[in-house]
Amino acid sequence: MNNAAIKLLSAGSIEPGLVAAVADYNSRGAAQAYITWATTPAIRARLADGGSESEVFDIVITSADAIDDFSRQQKVHGAKRVATGRVGVGVVARNDVVVPDFSSVDALKQMVLNAGSVVFNRASSGLYVETLLKQLGLYERITAKTKRFDNGPTMMDHLINGKGHEIAFGAIIEILMFRDQGLKFAGPLPAEVQNWTYYFAAPIVAAPNTTGALSFLDYLASAPAKKIFAAHGIE
Repeated sequence: MNNAAIKLLSAGSIEPGLVAAVADYNSRGAAQAYITWATTPAIRARLADGGSESEVFDIVITSADAIDDFSRQQKVHGAKRVATGRVGVGVVARNDVVVPDFSSVDALKQMVLNAGSVVFNRASSGLYVETLLKQLGLYERITAKTKRFDNGPTMMDHLINGKGHEIAFGAIIEILMFRDQGLKFAGPLPAEVQNWTYYFAAPIVAAPNTTGALSFLDYLASAPAKKIFAAHGIE
């Protein structure tokens, strides 16, 4: 058995499920998997740069479109990818903020226009929110009250310590992680404009531990792993 460490480079949107899955995998044998977190744009940059000798990963876990791009660039073995689940976008606010109904697109637009500030990140969910706001004709109208953060946790920390009528958007699974820290999950985006980001794990072509990578991917495809992800809200 290859007991070398298995190094994962993963987007943070599936953190609760992946952390639990890694703990389960590590409890099953001598091989240990370790996670390095990054936003999908940051993962793109790291793989584009080729990494340094001290930063070589065995598996990348990120959005489907990024995996497709990496496969075309021959940076990952796309045919060996394993689905980890999908994550939608929702609205989050401090517990003291009254969030109006936004179950329709028109109501969503009014909520955004009436908010004291609109907050989202520069990760995958934030990039979608930016696109959506532009499509709805809102982006230019709210630029002055828009606040952007590099990743979800940084954004959530701002909200927890914030003030005023702030409305934020983020990955639903990430929002749920902060529900006991003064924030509330107000609900998902309306179905007509919901965006599901599908996440996949794929072995990196230059992986130093190919055997370990394939072992971990086999585990991710197993029923126990799927059950763990589902239990943490990752469909």
